[in-house]
Formats: sequence, structure tokens, C-alpha cells
Amino acid sequence: MVKSSGSDDARALIRSLRVAYSATPTTLKIIDLYVCFAVLTALIQAVYMGMVGSFPFNSFLSGELSCIGTAVLAVCLRIQVNKENKEFKDLPLERAFADFVLCNLVLHLVIMNFLG
Repeated sequence: MVKSSGSDDARALIRSLRVAYSATPTTLKIIDLYVCFAVLTALIQAVYMGMVGSFPFNSFLSGELSCIGTAVLAVCLRIQVNKENKEFKDLPLERAFADFVLCNLVLHLVIMNFLG
């Protein structure tokens, strides 16, 4: 009996995830890319704040909340648009996108109000 090492298990896991993700529709992949962009932007802002300082703390907090709020709303959009999700099967794509846009508008109005 041959024991597999941890790196072989990790490679098998990554390979199986890649095969499963290749079956994901393009629309969901675009939303995933948008979520990654929003999270990466939040991380860059946090690193910048750590290096330079957080003098206008409201600005830093607004930027972080904007990125994280947008990412959360995009994840909600992804859940609603996913065809395999039975809970939202009767929801039209246009309605899901309109909800996303309206919630983003409200989020950014609140963030602009927080900036002052």
C-alpha cells in the first residue's frame, strides 16, 4: 500500500477544482472575476493604509466598505443568476441585475454620505 503525500493530495484537489470550474458558465466566471477584483482592491487599500497611514480615516473606511460591500452584492448576484440554484429559478436575470444595480446605488450613496 502506497501512501500519498500531502502535495499529491493538494494537486489532485486543485485538478478536480479546475475540472469542476471549467463547467461553470461564462456569466458566473465574469462575476467571480469582479468579486476577485473588489477584494483585491480592498487588500491593496489596506496595505496602503498600513504603509502610509490612515490620516483621513473616513476615506479609508469608505473605500474598504465600498469594496467589500460591492463584493458581497456581487456574490448575491452570482447566487441569483446561477441556474443550478433552485431557490431563484423563477427570478428573471434582468430582475437580479436590477437588484444588484439598485443595491450598489444605495451602498455608494451611503458611502458618499459617510465621506462628508
